[in-house]
Amino acid sequence: MSGAGAPDFYYREAQRLGYVARSAFKLLQMQKQFKLITPGASVLDLGCAPGAWLQVACQSLGPLKNGGAVVGVDLKKVKVPQLHCDARVQTVCADVMNLMRPQARALSPKGNGFSVILSDMCPPVSGIHTKDAVLSSELGMRALFLAMGRCSITDSSSLVSSEEVMDSSDDDEDGVLKPGGHIIIKLLESEVSQGFRHLCKPRFKKVSWLRPKATRVLDHSLIGRCILVFGAVDQAST
Repeated sequence: MSGAGAPDFYYREAQRLGYVARSAFKLLQMQKQFKLITPGASVLDLGCAPGAWLQVACQSLGPLKNGGAVVGVDLKKVKVPQLHCDARVQTVCADVMNLMRPQARALSPKGNGFSVILSDMCPPVSGIHTKDAVLSSELGMRALFLAMGRCSITDSSSLVSSEEVMDSSDDDEDGVLKPGGHIIIKLLESEVSQGFRHLCKPRFKKVSWLRPKATRVLDHSLIGRCILVFGAVDQAST
């Protein structure tokens, strides 16, 4: 729904097409533009509730015979939507901030890692923009840390404290994103989020910023501070 509480176009379309949330259209736009999820891909969806991105991800895998897998992780227990999902989709109830890379990798097919990582995680918005931006960046850095390993945290002190995203007990250096893979991280737009471009540019072949058309402006004062989707396309070889 829109900020005023009235159903908008994307809300109505989601209901008509069987998506559990309007956010499905954000991933649909990114998928159309970048072709991130291909038949047979393995997808990790961080912050998967209520399941709309699970639906789009599964659709993007193509027919069941193509194989592939979609794993959703969320603090909440998420039921796999009946529409647009099949046996290739599963969900796990876990705190991403405490999820170790060996645990995340074990969720992938044959433990080989994921070809696509989606992070739709966003903190509860307090209305204090600086606070919300930092919390959003912490979640984004955690997703990047899981995907890329310790190399993703190098020179990141200007973004968030590494203590917020790293755990000394996680000694596995490698990330769970396969070489040549893709990652999408949702961030609250801010000066802090701009640092992600500089952090990720040398680590990926291409870094693209996108504000999907289905992004919702909750309040006029938030224009320019809306959710920004960060897409890293094609992991650079290391």
